[in-house]
Amino acid sequence: MRRVRDKKKSAPKPRATAAAKARQANTRPAKGSGDDRAAAPGITPEGAGLGNIRDNIDAIDARIHGLLNERARFAQLVGISKSASGRAVDYYRPEREAEVLRMALKRNQGPLRDEEIARLFREIMSACLAQQEPLKVAFLGPEGTFTQAAVLKHFGNSVRALPLAAIDEIFHEVEAGVADFGVVPIENSSEGTVNHTLDMFLSSGLKICGEVELRISHYLMGKMSAFEAIKRVCAHPQALAQCRAWLDEQLPEVERVGVSSNAEGARRARDERGTAAIAGRTAAEIYSLNLLANEIEDRPDNTTRFLVVGRKLFNASGADRTTLLVSTSDTDDSGALFQLLEPLAQHRVNMTRIESRPSRRRKWDYVFFIDIEGHVSDPAVAKALAALQSRASLFKVLGSYPRAVL
Repeated sequence: MRRVRDKKKSAPKPRATAAAKARQANTRPAKGSGDDRAAAPGITPEGAGLGNIRDNIDAIDARIHGLLNERARFAQLVGISKSASGRAVDYYRPEREAEVLRMALKRNQGPLRDEEIARLFREIMSACLAQQEPLKVAFLGPEGTFTQAAVLKHFGNSVRALPLAAIDEIFHEVEAGVADFGVVPIENSSEGTVNHTLDMFLSSGLKICGEVELRISHYLMGKMSAFEAIKRVCAHPQALAQCRAWLDEQLPEVERVGVSSNAEGARRARDERGTAAIAGRTAAEIYSLNLLANEIEDRPDNTTRFLVVGRKLFNASGADRTTLLVSTSDTDDSGALFQLLEPLAQHRVNMTRIESRPSRRRKWDYVFFIDIEGHVSDPAVAKALAALQSRASLFKVLGSYPRAVL
């Protein structure tokens, strides 16, 4: 009898699954605990069944959840250490967020794509920042525009997006402090510069705080089910231009109507008989429209660059771009532009873009918008800009900001 009692006493207890352990402790099992192989990411025990795989996934989810909350607590400490009464805009650091995204992409070895990794980390940062209060970001509305998509790509979904009717309204709302930041289109890879955005910088004191590059796919949509019922196509003039060849071939007799935004075109397509629109897929869902044709843009690499505008400059991120507004007293003088650009070459600062616009001071007088690589705090850039400023009648740093990560 005694031997029987001893055998019962020494009988092993049922082992808890790795998922149960992780849920109980909300931490990763210690090394050597016997559960490393069952719970380690990317390792599946030989002969593991579906139930075992799901247990592994549950364990990983529990650890991720614990780490997310731990990260959020550290984000709270950052806010407390700066100002107990501060606002989200006081804690937002685009250079730091760009650095985090670049590190995440450098670590990534798959199977998730870089785009997915960047999106996940963007949402984590967005949610952590919104613990104080959500950022207020103005964009060219209404809902369903590509500018709204650019807002979400850059700031994540934990912001308060404010749709406005025009680009100048975005600048005014940020200047007045109603919005913390604004997002505006600046150029398209097929159709070039959005001049209205450039012209706003002539009078605005806002600074460029970041940039977003967004791959643009256009869709033809409407309430009708066939091309024959289309009498007009409404879209932003840039979208009409980006689909010009397709429209010439498929709808040569249909009127093309430029409107303030693609979303406005989608709204008209919802409300007007015979009107179709060109817009992103999201607009078709928002306005309950049929998709009549997919990806009708003329170039497969069609991309729009957007600028993030705010009220101050930020520190360097290590991979930056600087935008300048410059001019001379007389742009008709021989070699006037060369005199402005020479310091960039002398200090080996790379210019990536230049645009001229009427100065509005007198007729046939121009200002130049220049993009260069680097941050104003970089030694070579600082020397080049000091030399350029000494030659210019107008010199303004519009922004020094992280280059688009993806």
